[in-house]
Amino acid sequence: MAEVDKDARVHDARHTAATLLIEHGVGISVVQGILSHSQLTTTKSYTHITATLSTETAARMGRALWG
Repeated sequence: MAEVDKDARVHDARHTAATLLIEHGVGISVVQGILSHSQLTTTKSYTHITATLSTETAARMGRALWG
């Protein structure tokens, strides 16, 4: 059985899920629907910039600018 930090909350899992969905290329409006947010600004506050997102974005910009 997996051990879970007793300080972890279900709410924290929603932030993780939103960020992972964005990392996997799911559109923000789809994430909004999955999380049942009525406001896009709420969904945006649930997503976080990760090293993976930053690295991939920088690489895409490099390809766009210099091929």
